[in-house]
Amino acid sequence: MTETVSAEIPVSADSRPRHVAIIMDGNNRWAKARRLKGVAGHKAGVDAVKAVVETCAREGVEVLTLFAFSSENWRRPQDEVTALMKLFVFALEREVRKLHRNNICLRIIGDRSAFNTALQEHMAKAEELTRNNTRMTLVIAANYGGHWDIAQATQKVAKMVKGGELEPSDITDDLIQQHLSIGNLPMPDLMIRTAGEQRISNFMLWHLAYTELYFSPVFWPDFKEDEMRKALQAYVGRQRRFGQTDDQIAAKSSQNNEL
Repeated sequence: MTETVSAEIPVSADSRPRHVAIIMDGNNRWAKARRLKGVAGHKAGVDAVKAVVETCAREGVEVLTLFAFSSENWRRPQDEVTALMKLFVFALEREVRKLHRNNICLRIIGDRSAFNTALQEHMAKAEELTRNNTRMTLVIAANYGGHWDIAQATQKVAKMVKGGELEPSDITDDLIQQHLSIGNLPMPDLMIRTAGEQRISNFMLWHLAYTELYFSPVFWPDFKEDEMRKALQAYVGRQRRFGQTDDQIAAKSSQNNEL
């Protein structure tokens, strides 16, 4: 998907979400409730990822973005971070060919410089293998933070100004968005967070300006097909006004029905 996406706030949206973003939360609490180590929750969470990817692909979602590892997650215990990195490599090795067979494109966003060389190579190979797939784009946010994303985009724009390619007055929302990690993908229509927490946690700060939010009490390892369908159905029941009144939305709906 290579379309140019405007940063302008839309006036309407499709009845089904084109882009779903998910904060996968609750792996540790799921494990703790079962008297298991935290890494057991992360391993169980991989099965939830597979179920959600399959469900979204069947439902016609064009882009699915999963928040796998935040820039703040390095603060976790070292043994847990090490286990997460090993699990990441394992998942890439085991699952990427399945994605490829199912015509799903994989993109990984975030600051890769903190990862070891082997993991960076696995990321690059997985992306290259699936680059031309068109059924759905799966975006994995790893060592990602919304602040980092905006900062790295504005640094690129600043270099263009310094090099004489741009005037400061040329800087627009659209220009900044083009340099964000997913600048050419549609804005998220629906953002889901599992495990009962109701905050964004530095995730896609630019992109969530008018995204519908859905908070589930279910821990991520238990968030499978049925829970994903509940979230999609909840979105269908929302009225997205984008700053307009109910009467304006009703009038446009009436006009569309008459056409």
